[in-house]
Amino acid sequence: MSGVPDRLATLTHRDADWAGLRVVVAGLGVSGFAAADALLERGAHVVVVDAAEPAAGSVMAERARILDILGAALRHGDEAVSHLPDEPVDLVVTSPGWRPDQPLLAAAAAAGVAVWGEVELAWRMRPREGAAPWLTVTGTNGKTTTVQMLTAMLRAAGLRACSAGNVGTPLLEVVMDPQPYDVVAVELSSFQLHWSHSIAPRASACLNIAPDHVDWHGSLAEYARAKGRVYTNTEVACVYNVQDEATMHLVEDADVQEGCRAVGFTLGVPGLSQVGLVDDVLADRAFVDERRTSAAELGTLEDLRAGPDAPAPAPHLVANALAAAALARAHGVPPAAVRQGLRDFVPEPHRIADLGTVAGIRWVDDSKATNPHAAAASLTAFEHVVWVAGGLLKGADVDELVAGAASRLRGVVLLGADRAAIAEALARHAPDVPVVEVGRTDTGAMDAVVEHALGMAREGDVVLLAPAAASMDMFANYGARGDAFAAAVRRLTDQG
Repeated sequence: MSGVPDRLATLTHRDADWAGLRVVVAGLGVSGFAAADALLERGAHVVVVDAAEPAAGSVMAERARILDILGAALRHGDEAVSHLPDEPVDLVVTSPGWRPDQPLLAAAAAAGVAVWGEVELAWRMRPREGAAPWLTVTGTNGKTTTVQMLTAMLRAAGLRACSAGNVGTPLLEVVMDPQPYDVVAVELSSFQLHWSHSIAPRASACLNIAPDHVDWHGSLAEYARAKGRVYTNTEVACVYNVQDEATMHLVEDADVQEGCRAVGFTLGVPGLSQVGLVDDVLADRAFVDERRTSAAELGTLEDLRAGPDAPAPAPHLVANALAAAALARAHGVPPAAVRQGLRDFVPEPHRIADLGTVAGIRWVDDSKATNPHAAAASLTAFEHVVWVAGGLLKGADVDELVAGAASRLRGVVLLGADRAAIAEALARHAPDVPVVEVGRTDTGAMDAVVEHALGMAREGDVVLLAPAAASMDMFANYGARGDAFAAAVRRLTDQG
């Protein structure tokens, strides 16, 4: 083992000497397959382990077949992931979801074997010369929207850019693409950041910090510390949320490159070295020469509106746009391209998706609001709301969410495994708000939800699906939950 850390330190680009490196790849998912493939191509000895046995004809079975042809050793079952292989191991590359206390990873730590994530490996697999810079984004909520807005701005500037990482294309595919990118917008989860060590982004942002994945990290402090890694080694600008002091403190604690600046984004009037709002104008006082006395116009709230009849953009969507704009400006994107990117941006499904108006009531699908922080952001976008919530809370506390939203609530319809916890919080903080619990878990449950919501709502109200909880108790994922809600609303329209 004596020479292994020194050798790993030399592996900083794809043309380094990877040959003969003994690597265990933990997990045969998308990232694990990409990691094993890249390592095998460079002559490493690769053992791939996964607890699941590939089902015949499955995607995993096809991945296993390809890796077997390429020369990897494949081991499946609980025994395969319970300890390191008996043969010597120089490096473990883990899928992001594996917790540090997973037995194989814990054994690696005890034996002094380095553990990298797929993102770390991707950074080290970039070309020696001319590698595309990364603009990195993390946060509890809003990462995907911000990264996709940023990509739209970069493309509007004429750059070959893509969204990658926790969204879009796997990073290893991006860095190995034979047609190089000019710049990459990278979404990073706290899991991915935990296993990353040497990334040096051109600019970076942490959008917000709220309790999430505490079971994985062990504490909120460790979760926040993992998020803070997004700022490490940043070259030009660390972008933080003026309304979330935790993100500013993470910047203050970060070890960055000489000359890197802290740049805030705010829904208020921007101060020096900030981007923010002046009336309905997105204004830049960070990346202009005369920022003490002037600002650059980056766009307006109208540029963020989905269409002429669409509602005004929600505050958290504006915040995401400002964060994306700050990152784009840090990379030298001109104001006109930022504005065009805002106009070109198309939101992902199930993120404040307007389903239309029925009987004078607006229906909105924000099924992606899978934790209390995201649901709170969604609720603050509307004045009078019939709130549809519930699912798997994963231990999250909803008291602060309910207390903050109480004055906006016309009524609440609850479903899912942990609906009682939300009902109890409503009884404490909004005792006068009508609450209906739907105990059904069959395919007709969402029709019952919509019928109850219609009965509570008044003309001009919004019925908002913002569950504050995960979906897997009743649905395959948050998308399936949102689809079920939208289908129930459509059936309501057909009846009308």
